[in-house]
Amino acid sequence: MPQTLSASNMVTPGNLSPLPAEPTDGEQARQPLLDGAPSSASLETLIQHLVPTADYYPEKAYIFTFLLSSRLFIEPQELLARVCHLCIEQQELDKPVLDEARVRKFGPKLLQLVAEWTETFPRDFQEESAIGHLKDVAGRIAPCDEAYWKRMHQLLQALHQRLQALGQGPEGLVGANKPISYRSKPPASIHRELLGVCSDPYTLAQQLTHVELVSRPEFVQAFVNKDRLAGTKPCFSDKTKNLEAYVKWFNRLCYLVATETCMPAKKKQRAQVVEFFIDVARECFNIGNFNSLMAIISGMNMSPVSRLRKTWVKVKTAKFFILEHQMDPTGNFCNYKTALRGAAHRSLTAHSSREKVVVPFFSLLIKDIYFLNEGCANRLPNGHVNFEKFLELAKQVGEFITWKQVECPFKQDPSITHYLYTAPIFSEDGLYLASYESESPENQTEKERWKSLRAAMLGKT
Repeated sequence: MPQTLSASNMVTPGNLSPLPAEPTDGEQARQPLLDGAPSSASLETLIQHLVPTADYYPEKAYIFTFLLSSRLFIEPQELLARVCHLCIEQQELDKPVLDEARVRKFGPKLLQLVAEWTETFPRDFQEESAIGHLKDVAGRIAPCDEAYWKRMHQLLQALHQRLQALGQGPEGLVGANKPISYRSKPPASIHRELLGVCSDPYTLAQQLTHVELVSRPEFVQAFVNKDRLAGTKPCFSDKTKNLEAYVKWFNRLCYLVATETCMPAKKKQRAQVVEFFIDVARECFNIGNFNSLMAIISGMNMSPVSRLRKTWVKVKTAKFFILEHQMDPTGNFCNYKTALRGAAHRSLTAHSSREKVVVPFFSLLIKDIYFLNEGCANRLPNGHVNFEKFLELAKQVGEFITWKQVECPFKQDPSITHYLYTAPIFSEDGLYLASYESESPENQTEKERWKSLRAAMLGKT
């Protein structure tokens, strides 16, 4: 297991410079956080701190933190409009005669902010009005140097390419081939077993990791606000098809593992499948693919699989228990989070592309971020925004963005990934039917369930 050390230098709160102090209505301004960053400030002050001037440019860490979290209180398009308005107002870009010396110092800083914003949060610029704001402010500084307009044109071209790439997201990849759910075992003529497609655990773990990295979801768009003025809790937006596709992929892998385990008629073959998946799960852990690891463990812990006692007797379960321990939910998944920190540290110090891979358990990541999201969205009694919570949220999201930018080091095997996407899987009822056919019901509850399922399959009440 990789050494344990917490890491992510994408956001470094300690390097943030202080914002202007802003006491309100007799209240004392809050003490600064770490090396000068405020623990809270008004939204207006935070926006002002984002706006470059001839002599000032915000830190990269601040830009990421604020652009990520501010969408809980203000729509990105509205934020962009306000930033452009402040730039025009403060630099007097609406005057018939410009201060060329000042504009020449301000122009590069403005373009740098646009570059960072469009690169990190390209979806903020999907609306034509957002592009209009950028063209407007670029047109105002261009008379001082035509290179400014040329640079803006390059940034907009790069933005267009990013948006096109995002349009080919995981929802098309994972959701293209919807699985068939059987309520009884599918005919052998249309079903192939996974072991017939890939019998090497390490190879399958690599291909699962390839799917995870290619599918890597983007969930910045999930952060929205219901009523930013009232400071109500955030919800996830409807612009999250890639999130939904990624969750469906996790569920599909769970059911695929259970289906492959319940399918064989002989317990020796079923035991072989169980041991194969245990080895695949171990290789996923070694790679740093915790999402596939958890899906495999979840599939093997589904009741139709776990009840196969005669099968499990023939399995060497020591390795499985170790993996279960690593993903134990006790203590808010403390064992898993320790392993994740180790994988994150290995990624930072990696000497090869394979050591850079980190695929977190996505459902837990979403849960943690959701609760941080709620904390960020609640204003303080004096109306200030809790910037300290912004920093916590930015650290979590920043880590994930860093991990998802890693190029997949494993070459795709089309035959394996096609099987993973399209192989028929049982519904929950189908899993129970296959399980009972493999090993007969052992108690009254199981006998009644089996009878009910068979009656439903035959169309009886």
